[in-house]
Amino acid sequence: MKIIDKYIIRNFIGTFIFMVLILSTIAVIVDLSQKLGRINDSGSTAFVALTEFYPFWTIWIVNTFLPIAVFITVIYFTSRLTMQTEIVGILSGGISFYRFTLPYLWVAIFLAVSAMLVGNIVLPWANINKNKYQYVHLLSNTDKEEYYKRQRIGSQVSPNEFVFVDSYDRTEKLGSSFMYQKFDSTELKKQVIASSFNWDDKDSTYALMSVYQREINKDKTEKLEYLPNFKMKLPATPDEILPEEYVAETMNTFELNKFIEKQKAKGSANVNTYENELNARISNPFSTIILTLLALSLSSKKRRGGIGMNLAVGIALAFVYIFFSQTTSTFSEKGYVSPFIAAWIPNIVFGLLTLFLYIRRART
Repeated sequence: MKIIDKYIIRNFIGTFIFMVLILSTIAVIVDLSQKLGRINDSGSTAFVALTEFYPFWTIWIVNTFLPIAVFITVIYFTSRLTMQTEIVGILSGGISFYRFTLPYLWVAIFLAVSAMLVGNIVLPWANINKNKYQYVHLLSNTDKEEYYKRQRIGSQVSPNEFVFVDSYDRTEKLGSSFMYQKFDSTELKKQVIASSFNWDDKDSTYALMSVYQREINKDKTEKLEYLPNFKMKLPATPDEILPEEYVAETMNTFELNKFIEKQKAKGSANVNTYENELNARISNPFSTIILTLLALSLSSKKRRGGIGMNLAVGIALAFVYIFFSQTTSTFSEKGYVSPFIAAWIPNIVFGLLTLFLYIRRART
């Protein structure tokens, strides 16, 4: 590794760490100031929030906006090298622009791999802790009503099993008017009706009360019995049948893949939302490499306005990228495009733009 490689890598990583620390600190201060009233009203304190919520929230926000942070980092420190004519000196010394790009690429790949590991393994754990505090102390009144209200369930839990519940309280883990049906093709084989139930976390069963169980034999005869109490195992938990909005972000990739398969089997309408989360865990880190090369292409040549102009262009493009990603994600949730295409279209578009600008810069 040449001295110039070490110099660029040191500048890249040093500026990136500084940028992340500054931006995440500002983000925490701004977010805390906006939520402080709600935190105090809920019985918590700013200190508790800073120790039990914001460390995990910071992991989430840094990983989510890592490509943008890298983009602005490269724009800033490369523009500084450009204004000090260091890049001109390097290229004049016989080093090609392609060779000059290598240390940028090495750091970008390292950050992308790190982000992929964090996003697939560490971040789901952080989200569990973040959401635990958020659901208790930070939900608005409207969100609390929506989250805590008793909700109706009607769901396919396996290819031939269905569950219907008149209302279920996810906090008390209690439900009323439970009905289970099992079919063989189109023929009903078993039906269980209960007046109420509670979900038992210890043995993962539905504890049914006042139960009528009906079984239909092959000869069409029926068996009907009454049970005061009955514990029943099903292929899905109540939370899987009635998942919370952000359930996907609390699962690691292996768990999320299994969860998506279950949701597909029961015909869930939210499958695209979960697949968006899954695809974003791969596409977002990959965009770190694309945006690094785009930032290098934009800021490695002197222009009128200097660093300020480069930063303005960079921030504008960052907002375009975020808006583009959010738009394609929304289209996917509505069913207009597949989650895979929605996750990768921004990378493809910005990848082609990067390729054009990079080749043009390398030839000048």
